[in-house]
Amino acid sequence: MNVDDTTQSLNKDVQKHIDRINELITNGDFQDSPDTLYEPIRYILNTGGKRLRPLLTLFGCYLFSGETENALMPGIGIELFHNFTLIHDDIMDNAPLRRGQETVHRKWNQNVAILSGDTILFKAYHYLMQVNEPLIKDVIMLFNECAIDVCEGQQFDMDFENRERVSEEEYLKMIRLKTAAVLGFSLQLGALIGGANVENTEALKNFGINIGLGFQLKDDLLDVFGDFGKFGKQVGGDIIANKKTYLLIKAMELANAEQNKKLQGWLHGDLSNEEKVKRVTQLYKELHIRQLTEQKISEFFEIALTYLNKIDCPEHRKEELADFSSSLIEREN
Repeated sequence: MNVDDTTQSLNKDVQKHIDRINELITNGDFQDSPDTLYEPIRYILNTGGKRLRPLLTLFGCYLFSGETENALMPGIGIELFHNFTLIHDDIMDNAPLRRGQETVHRKWNQNVAILSGDTILFKAYHYLMQVNEPLIKDVIMLFNECAIDVCEGQQFDMDFENRERVSEEEYLKMIRLKTAAVLGFSLQLGALIGGANVENTEALKNFGINIGLGFQLKDDLLDVFGDFGKFGKQVGGDIIANKKTYLLIKAMELANAEQNKKLQGWLHGDLSNEEKVKRVTQLYKELHIRQLTEQKISEFFEIALTYLNKIDCPEHRKEELADFSSSLIEREN
């Protein structure tokens, strides 16, 4: 689909692109046997999701070529990789819910979840390689670098569980690797497919990384202050699991001695989950943690825009990407 005319807008057609992505995923090659392997794959791929990563791949391609078709299948490849990470992350976190529904390892079992997740990963390569042949080597090398970043980030995240203190700098490095790197790669991939030069591709990748940092901080925020009906995950789940989120790190940093003593007691005591979430959330309110997190999110968005401004492509396309990215920061789920 060519959308080069300035009267047309990828941003306005986002839902159409999501529908197309969902159609291709539904009709994809996940009908094979054994059914015990592929049913969990179909299940997680059909539990919803924002399809953010393939959309960003489309945006990256659109910025430089005015079209999106060539980026569609590779973008789906990134979505498959993302779902692979969700299955495995949920196992490691022993998470009960994903997108408001039972996680794969809970609905089936851990072994099934591991194997189905591995299969999604290998399928991802099939989609990622559907680019012009001269790009295949670069695409796979960059994807592998991104995937290793995600694994490193996940390990940092797990290491933090066994530490009393994690600095803000350490946390931001972790989410840059675990979450933001994939958003950066999604845009980078689209730019490569769209014919962008090295400078533009790198600037767009950095734009995506900073949007990704803000995106994850918003996820941290919604985990505490979100509406379960909109958020789709267990609200307060990070507090229950004692996860070192930006909110907890800032609370530990800003709390006085008495508040910190209470906080440690709530985190490591024998309160019910409901009471634990209630007390920690109240402390966050007293310390204005929500406002501080929102401020940090805005900072990353502003940094992202400085990279977007460096990119040489039609201004109306950059404005569409900026508007779409703003909606990610302001989302309620």
